[in-house]
Amino acid sequence: MRAFMAIVRRELSAYFATPIAYVFIVIFVALAGVFTFQVGNFFARGVADLAPFFLYLPWLLLVLAPAVAMRLWAEERNSGTIELLLTLPLTTTTAVVAKWLAGWLFLGVGLMATFGLWITVNWLGSPDNGVIALGYLAGWATGGVLLAAGAAMSAITRNQVIAYVLAAAVCFILMSMGTPLVQEVLGGALPAPVAEALLAISVPSHYAAVAQGVVTLADVVYWLSMTAFWLFINVLVVEWKKAA
Repeated sequence: MRAFMAIVRRELSAYFATPIAYVFIVIFVALAGVFTFQVGNFFARGVADLAPFFLYLPWLLLVLAPAVAMRLWAEERNSGTIELLLTLPLTTTTAVVAKWLAGWLFLGVGLMATFGLWITVNWLGSPDNGVIALGYLAGWATGGVLLAAGAAMSAITRNQVIAYVLAAAVCFILMSMGTPLVQEVLGGALPAPVAEALLAISVPSHYAAVAQGVVTLADVVYWLSMTAFWLFINVLVVEWKKAA
């Protein structure tokens, strides 16, 4: 546990050691405001809630999560510190989970930075704060899935730019499979059971209802299982690279 927490603290401090982390957060908050008030037609709707924010939040995370994940393993390989990390008295699984947890906490900081939107809608009206809180939790859980997928891609290469591209591509696939256009294409090109299975692993199919205040056991199982799946892939890639 001591080694686990040491890695978490090390990764978190690394995020804030350079101005890049602050730039990411500022851009994320700025985009959240633009999509909430401008693109989401907040004032034209005449309703004081964060529905526009939660509508676009997964797509904002599609940009932020790969940016957070790209350095997790690629930087270790590029700097040569991965050999030292893997010689510590802890398993590869422990290192993978610790790095992911640090990135997930950083995503949580990014989401907390948008709490000004929450304060604003409460100042303008009387929104359902329970639904808003659940929407934030759904967004954080979704970010955890995308981050786990991105971390697995980061373990493949030592180049952070390539890691970002790979992570963004995988995250985009997970996001786009839940859109109506892709569902229509998949429904016409693939057998129904295959199309339904692909829809079941898409992010929007589980995020949308929870962001509106409806949570089911299936959604919780999805987030846990998908995160565990990508962390398992991350472990396999790290072990494969170590053996090579």
